[in-house]
Amino acid sequence: MTVGIVGLGLIGGSLAKAFRKYTDHRVLGYDVNPTVTQYAQMTDCIDGVLDKTTIAECELVLLAVYPQATVDYLAEMADVIADGTVVIDCGGIKRSICDRCREIEKDHGWIFIGGHPMAGLHHSGLKYAKADLYVGASMILTPKNTDDIALLEKVTNWLRSIGFGSVTVTTPAQHDEIIAFTSQLAHVVSNAYVKSPRAKVHRGFSAGSYRDLTRVARLNEVMWTELFLENKDNLIQEIDHIIGSLQEYREALNDDDAVRLRALLKEGSDRKERIDSGDGEH
Repeated sequence: MTVGIVGLGLIGGSLAKAFRKYTDHRVLGYDVNPTVTQYAQMTDCIDGVLDKTTIAECELVLLAVYPQATVDYLAEMADVIADGTVVIDCGGIKRSICDRCREIEKDHGWIFIGGHPMAGLHHSGLKYAKADLYVGASMILTPKNTDDIALLEKVTNWLRSIGFGSVTVTTPAQHDEIIAFTSQLAHVVSNAYVKSPRAKVHRGFSAGSYRDLTRVARLNEVMWTELFLENKDNLIQEIDHIIGSLQEYREALNDDDAVRLRALLKEGSDRKERIDSGDGEH
């Protein structure tokens, strides 16, 4: 099988390396920066260049670029992608990408599936790409037709062949709602947290708590701005919720209300324990 990968940064580069390491599939790649594409060839990250003359050879195409770039690329290549080819994007939001890509998909014989690999690093770029990045990770899929068992089984097998430990099938709306909490809010909180003036003098006073909370503060501001704005309804809801919760802690502290503060802390601790035990609230 021939696999095409669009975007050879951390995510796309790791996909390319994974297919090269764990399968015997031929890998074609393209990056908007020609130097990156050339480097990927020189380092055997890809077997050849993905372009309008070669994309028809692909049975699977993975789009690992920003949301708008995903839509633009697919619109440009729609007429030359072969019938039956499965096209999966790797964007961090799904509603807007899926809506626009499914419009492009109409009147063509290829199949678009929304996707989101739940793996990454705080570094970006091909030089940080790892063949093992997806080992044990979850891949989220948002197919148009969840009843096409044969298609989902085929795609799942492809993904498992490069290390993914699980495949979660959901709707674009549910994906965006949950990812606002599990990923986007975490990045906002981490990024805001390090703006405290105390952050400048943390050395010698910090350990695991600081390290864990600030891990995703360093981010790609261009990409995350696009993702946040595309999912702003869900993200604003999560931000409002955490502001409300923090206000409760602040009021308890301001009022020297030890009973209330203890209750708030216990509530959070108990909820974390239930979630970790698999008995979380739905």
